[in-house]
Amino acid sequence: MVSETRQLAQLVDLSDHRQVLEEIQIITRLILPSFDFKFVMPVFEDLETLFRGEYPGYRACNTEYHDISHTHEVLLCMLCLMHGAFISGIRFSEKEINIALISGLMHDTGYLQESSDETGTGAKYTQIHIQRSIDFIHKYYAGNAIFEDSLPDFTDILNCTGLMTKITEIKFSSSNIALLGKMLGTADLLGQMSDRLYLEKLLFLYIEFQEAGIKGYTSEFNLLEKTLGFYEMTKKRFVDELGSVNNYAILHFRKRWHINSDLYMDAINSNLEYLKKLLLDHRTDYLSFLRRGELARKFREL
Repeated sequence: MVSETRQLAQLVDLSDHRQVLEEIQIITRLILPSFDFKFVMPVFEDLETLFRGEYPGYRACNTEYHDISHTHEVLLCMLCLMHGAFISGIRFSEKEINIALISGLMHDTGYLQESSDETGTGAKYTQIHIQRSIDFIHKYYAGNAIFEDSLPDFTDILNCTGLMTKITEIKFSSSNIALLGKMLGTADLLGQMSDRLYLEKLLFLYIEFQEAGIKGYTSEFNLLEKTLGFYEMTKKRFVDELGSVNNYAILHFRKRWHINSDLYMDAINSNLEYLKKLLLDHRTDYLSFLRRGELARKFREL
């Protein structure tokens, strides 16, 4: 039985980390019922500690856009794609699922500052955050008997999140690792653009870009204007570099939630339709129409 369409944000509350963990466990065991979380649970807990600023040697997360909720939404999206692929007949080993979960959890650790780094925020690392995330994983698993031999796979998978990465040129160790890389790269885009707070969070992405020295945006409004073009580029990347793995999402929603719709695309389209109206009708008072999560108010107070 197919249920009435629901909104993506109604399925899992990303602010409730226990609920996020529960959904991670549910989807993972839909893919592999016998999956043992003994390697993933310590990583989930360490990530919580890391983003709070309680992990030895690191400061708390201070990037408003790339926060732990973003990490969770990306991981959940990646798992949805993996589950859809499983439904279509693709099988992942337990080791591959571990690598996928850990990659999703750690893909943005490169934004975190070390304790001795007291200048600015982690946003200054935007242009090198992928390599810093890879370095974090390498340090985390150095000498680890289970995952040290998989460090090249972690590297390849995380590199798939780079918008300029030519994924077709990466020499993956297997077709499944290549698929997981494309799924993480896809989830990183789907997850953030489908967030119900996406438009509000873009205000803070502009601030991160400013600190990182990323050119091409004259104001937060200009970034909002260019988001429509960014999505067109994203759709092309889904096909040209990411193997159209986003199409697995609807299989997940049918099986897990009995919803015959791709809620990621529905949420993105809803966000962009609102953005179009904002750009057309409220160019001078746009902040007054970004009402979710009190983020516009917080932005005004900066």
